[in-house]
Amino acid sequence: MTSNPQNLTFSTDRSRLFKDKIAQFGITSGGVMVLVALLLIFFYLLYVVQPIFESAHIEERASFDVAQQDVVGLGLEEQTEIAYLLKRDGAVDFYNIQEQGFGQQMTELKTALPADVTSFASSAPHQGLYAYGLSNGEAVIVKPSFMVSFPNNQRKLTPRLTYPLGEKPLEVDPQGQAIKRFAFSQSEEKVVMVALTADKRVVFSAYVGEENFMTGEVEWVAEQTELNIDGRIDELLISPDGSRVFVRSANQIYIYNSRYASDVELTQVLAANEENANIISAQLLAGANSLMLANDNGEVSQWFEVNTDDGKAFKKIRAFETSKQKAIDIYTEFYRRTFFTAGDNGELGVYYTTSEAKLWQGKVADGMIKNFAIAPRSNAALILADNQVKVIEIENEHPEVTWSGLWQEVWYEGYPEPDYIWQSTSASDDFESKFSLIPISFGTLKAAMYAMLFAVPIALSAAVYTAYFMSSELRKVVKPTVEIMEALPTVILGFLAGLWLAPLIEENLPAIVALLILLPIAIISTAFAWTKLPEQIRHRIPDGAHSIILVPVVLLVGWLSFAMSGSVENWLFDGNARQFITNELGMTFDQRNSLVVGIAMGFAVIPTIFSIAEDAVFSVPRHLTQGSLALGATQWQTLVRVVLLTASPGIFSAVMMGLGRAVGETMIVLMATGNTPIMDWSIFQGMRTLAANIAVEMPESEVGSSHYRILFLAAFVLFIFTFVFNTLAEFVRQRLREKYSSL
Repeated sequence: MTSNPQNLTFSTDRSRLFKDKIAQFGITSGGVMVLVALLLIFFYLLYVVQPIFESAHIEERASFDVAQQDVVGLGLEEQTEIAYLLKRDGAVDFYNIQEQGFGQQMTELKTALPADVTSFASSAPHQGLYAYGLSNGEAVIVKPSFMVSFPNNQRKLTPRLTYPLGEKPLEVDPQGQAIKRFAFSQSEEKVVMVALTADKRVVFSAYVGEENFMTGEVEWVAEQTELNIDGRIDELLISPDGSRVFVRSANQIYIYNSRYASDVELTQVLAANEENANIISAQLLAGANSLMLANDNGEVSQWFEVNTDDGKAFKKIRAFETSKQKAIDIYTEFYRRTFFTAGDNGELGVYYTTSEAKLWQGKVADGMIKNFAIAPRSNAALILADNQVKVIEIENEHPEVTWSGLWQEVWYEGYPEPDYIWQSTSASDDFESKFSLIPISFGTLKAAMYAMLFAVPIALSAAVYTAYFMSSELRKVVKPTVEIMEALPTVILGFLAGLWLAPLIEENLPAIVALLILLPIAIISTAFAWTKLPEQIRHRIPDGAHSIILVPVVLLVGWLSFAMSGSVENWLFDGNARQFITNELGMTFDQRNSLVVGIAMGFAVIPTIFSIAEDAVFSVPRHLTQGSLALGATQWQTLVRVVLLTASPGIFSAVMMGLGRAVGETMIVLMATGNTPIMDWSIFQGMRTLAANIAVEMPESEVGSSHYRILFLAAFVLFIFTFVFNTLAEFVRQRLREKYSSL
């Protein structure tokens, strides 16, 4: 019995059709899933990044009534559960400001004052100290604090008053004159104070604690000096470490170096008012490196020290426009460079200095804001106005982040000029994070450029020779060998580059330069000499295997370059090429530099470019090359005018794939470069890339912080880089395919 051929054919066609549909569905589903995954990554990055660009928001929690004429100072407990009001008579009232029992007075504690209060001052916000100036020339420093207990497993805060320097008052004026105005600060080593007395003298005092061996008590020994200032004294400021004193007299700011109490030196006098305006208040920004000045024309300016021809001097850096008011008081946060302005019309303004941003402005009271206090976590504040204390909630998580701060030059405190800087952390509480993405984006492009300069010529030349000239037997060995290099972990390449290659290049820099020069010359010379040999000798080498001749040439040139490196260094560079580059050429030389990264990352990129380009060249139809040769063209003419043009879409794709690999590389640039976010094209200096920066700093960043979210923004930028490169590559590839498809 025989089967029907028609039935067999029909069954085979159905089976093939079914398999084709399954394959089509699988490929389509896979492509869609890849696109969905990319979109999910894209939107997740946006979701994490979006909060850093939200504006500040302020709303009132509640308020309670007080007699504002008696209040001289305000403060908030860290969890914003308790507010305290310091009164002129030395009493400190503590109020509950939680939802339940809001505005209820918890207790009143009295400060031990031996004389009448004539003035009041507060320290830098982060110190949390307050002081009363007395009519007898003394001062008492107090600190409201809270003791935490857990009766019946319930958290309880108990307010108390502490005396950091003891209950015994400090003698500010030996002559016993009343303290009319003063400023003070406490550091680990000493307490410093500058005061205006009733007889218009300005006294600077520095107190150092000495332990009494008999009683064990700490006695504060004062060293005092008087400052000679003509004119009225409107305001006194002192830095938290006591090294600088600022005295405002009308529109002039006297700046003193007070590091040594016995030698307080006037360093600068600023005529700091704006044109046709007068200074009405001054304040030190967090960190005490910047002086904030408010003018009656509504402008608030920031001043800090910069290097000049005459040494360091305070200079106006930037200004902020507020509403024009007769009285503008400036209040600063504990650690960030945010400041608040409060005036006589009840308006509150929120600004961030470094990003030059106005974060919020609005009316929070009907009358003049008499006093203001920010919470330690900057999430709430107290406002004293209209015989009321108002508690406001503040949402201002990321004030330092703006587009201008991320992508434009910013003038940071202590820097001579505006610059692009990435420096996210420091050991100092006064440190201001610097989040410019320009240096690390620049580093990404720089690392990719040097890697491509090294990899592209080698990879493409090898791909063309292997696919077009090399014998099939040799190609079967060479192609898999090069492709297997792609499986080498980049962490191994980075390890070798950092610990072996970088010191090798540093010690043998003339040899590396000689290799770059001598190797091409030797290869071209060998090829020229080969063409001059008799034919019977040249025919002994099979076609497509001539590259083997270059192996001993490359090895010989490499050995010769390193062998003569020491002699060349002694002859041309006085025995030290690195010192010559640094001293004579004025170029910084880092051991782990762009040259090391270019070589190491080039080796990682070469297999990718080689494999794709070699396949593209090898896939050029044979009838095109055979037809070109049959018409009399040489092999080189055929290669240049037929093969490369036909394979150009694939070659371009290979280069762009290599570029994408170089842009996203992490471990090699992390281990083989100094990882410093600098902007310099020098091949002897390092860089920091986006990928390496994320790998280094993500583990130490606080979840939800500005640092954390900006690292996600860096990942988003890297995502956009690769997307743009791939889109451009596909566009160019399609154009090349359309142009040369007719060959």
